Amino acid sequence: MKHLDSHFFRRTLHRVLDFVYPPECELCQVPLANGMYLCSTCQNALPRIQAPFCERCGEMFEGNIESNFICPNCTTLKYDFAFCRPVLLSSEPARDLIHKLKYARSIHLAADLARITAEAFDDPRLHQARKEKWTLIPVPLHWSREQKRFYNQSRELTKHLARELSLPWCDALVRRRATMTQTALNRQHRLKNLKDCFSLSSKGKKWRESKPSGAIVIDDVFTTGATAQECSSVLRKIGIENRVVVTLMRG
Repeated sequence: MKHLDSHFFRRTLHRVLDFVYPPECELCQVPLANGMYLCSTCQNALPRIQAPFCERCGEMFEGNIESNFICPNCTTLKYDFAFCRPVLLSSEPARDLIHKLKYARSIHLAADLARITAEAFDDPRLHQARKEKWTLIPVPLHWSREQKRFYNQSRELTKHLARELSLPWCDALVRRRATMTQTALNRQHRLKNLKDCFSLSSKGKKWRESKPSGAIVIDDVFTTGATAQECSSVLRKIGIENRVVVTLMRG
């Protein structure tokens, strides 16, 4: 009953907001309704990652590869997560949407982008995660950066994704120190930049006591895997056996 009341409230709120502030598609400006900010045409046009792709990092490859494979880069790397499953290929529209969510305070895009991120769970490797209700864990921002942005984009994606998939989520990690932006760094420098940057939060300690079946680290983009690796390393050290990563886009 409570779930139905919540759904009714959100639907009513969307109708009121649609009347006061008529929404339009963020990419093509077609009029929309019901709290949507991406039309179905633009959503479907965003290039998806399709097989064949690396079983570890999700990078897509061209060619006739019929069996599961690990890319040459991942064969030399050690991860503390089983695999990363991104949904979108890097494209100008996808990068634009993520940039708006992260830097332009376009928090209204989080719900639509979370619905796209949910497509990752069509991957058979994540069926166990859904069945056993693994916990979604957003990559944290340092408090100073979050204060500047007013929110953490990964947390916003996670909250909507949890509602979409009926999975639990927890702010289990905290970023202990501010770091320089990762954009211009290679993987080695990113790992050095993030070394010992993350730790278990007070909420994470309580979550750990519940003996969760597994954890899914949620972020907007997977590029070199440095951030996902450092977050997963913390989860490994506290005894979480099942650790995977899901992101909206593969950088």
